[in-house]
Amino acid sequence: MALPLAEDMGDNGGMHRRHFLRFSALGGGSLALGSLGFWRNVYAAPPTPGIGPYGAMADVADANGLRLPRGFTSRVIARSGDVVPGTNHVWHMAPDGGACFAQPDGGWIYTSNSEVSPDGGVSSVRFDAKGQVTGAWRILSGTHVNCAGGPTPWGTWLSCEEHRQGLVWECDPTKPGQGVARPMLGAFVHEAAAVDELGRRLYLTEDTPTGRFYRFTSAKWPSLEEGTLEAAQVISDARSGARVRWVPVSPLTSAAMQANAKETTVFAGGEGCWSESGIVYFTTKHDNRVWAYTPLTSRLEVLYDAATYPDAPLRGVDNLTLSKAREVFVCEDGDDMQLCLLTPDRKVTPFLQVMGQPGSELAGAAFSPDGRRMYLSSQRGPDGRGLTYEVSGPFRTRPA
Repeated sequence: MALPLAEDMGDNGGMHRRHFLRFSALGGGSLALGSLGFWRNVYAAPPTPGIGPYGAMADVADANGLRLPRGFTSRVIARSGDVVPGTNHVWHMAPDGGACFAQPDGGWIYTSNSEVSPDGGVSSVRFDAKGQVTGAWRILSGTHVNCAGGPTPWGTWLSCEEHRQGLVWECDPTKPGQGVARPMLGAFVHEAAAVDELGRRLYLTEDTPTGRFYRFTSAKWPSLEEGTLEAAQVISDARSGARVRWVPVSPLTSAAMQANAKETTVFAGGEGCWSESGIVYFTTKHDNRVWAYTPLTSRLEVLYDAATYPDAPLRGVDNLTLSKAREVFVCEDGDDMQLCLLTPDRKVTPFLQVMGQPGSELAGAAFSPDGRRMYLSSQRGPDGRGLTYEVSGPFRTRPA
C-alpha cells in the first residue's frame, strides 16, 4: 500500500518527509493481506503448551546467563552505566521497550527506552550490515519512566511515558536529538503504541488495573499533531470472538476519569502492543492474556489466557513482538524470566530463559530487519544494572 508523503506537518514535518522517503527506498509499506485469513484459521482454537519449532532450551545457561535452544548464541551489546563497546555513549538504566529500524546501507538501529525517573528517555545503537556496533547516542532526554512504545512505518520511534500525565514522544532514531511530544495521543499511564498501516491508525495500551485500549485517528495522516482519541467498548465475549466499538475520549486524562468511562471496557494492566499485517496484538498483565484485534472487521480475540492451564508456561506478560514467520514472542515481567512464543501451529512454549536475575523483567524484544537477530533487555542484571542482549540463530524468516 503506497503511503503519501506528509505535507505541512508543522514542528516535525521534516522528520516525517525524510523517513517516508527512506521507508519507500527500503521497500517498506507492503502488507500481506492474505495473512488475515491465515491467522483466523490458526487461532480457531487456543494454543496449548508444547515444544516449539526451535526445540527445547538448553539445560545449562551460556556464558551470558541465557538458556537458549540448540543453534542459538548470545552476546551482551550494552550494560547500564557502562560505555557501549565501540562507542563513547554510556548506556541508560532500566532498558525497556525497543525496536529495530533498517538503514539504507544495509545496517540497522536498535532503540531502547529507559524506565527511570527523572530523566528516562531513549537511546539508539547503530549496527553496520555485518552486525557490528558502529555508534550509540541519546535521542530523547528529560522525560520520565519511558516504558514501551512502538515503531512507525515512516521510521520514527514512539516512546511512551508510564505515569499519570505521561505523554507519547516521537523520536528520530538516526541521530542525537530530542523527541517531539504528541499530546493528542493522550496524557495517561502509557505503556505501548502500534501503528496499523492498513487502517492508518495508532493503537495504545494503558498500564493500570483499570486501563483502556485506545486508538488514535489522525486528522491528516501521518501527522500525529491532531486527531481523535477513542477507547474500546467490547461487545460480547472476547474469548469466543467479540466486536469492538469505539467511544471518543478526551486526550487530556485517562479514559477512566471521563464522564463516559462506563461506556468503555477495562483492560487490566495493558502492556505490549504490536501491529503486523492488519492485526494488532497486545497483552494485559493482571489476567495474563495475549489479545488480537483485527481493525478491518472490528473483531477482538483472546489468543492466550494463562488461566486456561494449571501450569501455564507464560505468566507476567509484557512487551511482545512478531518474527517474520508470524510467531508471537512475549517477554515475561518476573515469573521465571522467560521469553515465550505462540506459534502458528497453536503451541505456547518457552524460547529462552535468563538465569540468575531474580527481581528483573525482560523487555524490548525486537528483530533485526532480516529477522535473524533478536534484541532484548533484562532491566536489572545480577548487579542491578540492565543488560541488553543480541540473540542470533536459525530464526524462521517466513511463515510455515
